[in-house]
Amino acid sequence: MLTEVSAGPYTVRGISVGGVYTSLQVPELGVVLDVGVPIRSFAGTDRIFLSHGHSDHASALGSLLGIRNLIGKGSPQVFLPAEIEAPVREALAVQGRLHQTDTDIETVPMRPGDTQHLGHGLWVRAFRTHHTVPSLCYQFFRRVSKLKPEHQGLPPEEIARRRKAGEPLFDEVDRLELAYATDTLSRVLETAPSLLESRVLILECTFIDGKRTVQDAQERSHIHLDEILARAELFQNEALVLMHFSQAYGPDEVHAAIQARAPQGLRDRLRIFAPPSGRWFG
Repeated sequence: MLTEVSAGPYTVRGISVGGVYTSLQVPELGVVLDVGVPIRSFAGTDRIFLSHGHSDHASALGSLLGIRNLIGKGSPQVFLPAEIEAPVREALAVQGRLHQTDTDIETVPMRPGDTQHLGHGLWVRAFRTHHTVPSLCYQFFRRVSKLKPEHQGLPPEEIARRRKAGEPLFDEVDRLELAYATDTLSRVLETAPSLLESRVLILECTFIDGKRTVQDAQERSHIHLDEILARAELFQNEALVLMHFSQAYGPDEVHAAIQARAPQGLRDRLRIFAPPSGRWFG
């Protein structure tokens, strides 16, 4: 059963259980975020972003490629940390030989600070996350032209005249849309502070209560809810999607704990990426 939440203008679909599997899709952006499980309805998406190489986030890439072959889709673009490009290609080559099928992909290796144009005004920027292996978070943004402040009082016909004459009337600005940060220490919010300004932020929250302390989370390179609540006033996001909860909690516990503990100003913007009730697994 897939979980689906609405976050600002975006839909976040998929499944995420810490240490088990994570794979999300944002259809409005045409992206899949991690492939820890092969979800058939994601197979038609041509851009895949891997945060890191751990099996619960990347091991189902070959299976997803197999589904793409069955439905007649070509090689997707796979954006990934530059350090894992070669191992991912090697792993897919082995799977291709085992299954006697095409596992070709177009890799786009990324390093912290790199940007890539995705077309139609949409860009992505990579930031370093703080995990036990090379890892990245991704921020999607639109690069738009904005009239410079000193010209904002001009009538439209004057703007058109000056623009035709070649006068520089516009600044190019980045409109931060959606960011995805998983499997990381909470200090990513200090090393990549623009995450806090993205319209939507998808952020891991592996541990939520006293079953695991903040120190436990940090030793595992993950985030505790306590660390998010301590920064509650810093989040400028229209929507904050919390995900990647530990299987030590049931979905009911996750919803109850976050709703009870989050301050009102943050709670209204929170989206809890977990089934409304029941169990993580069938």
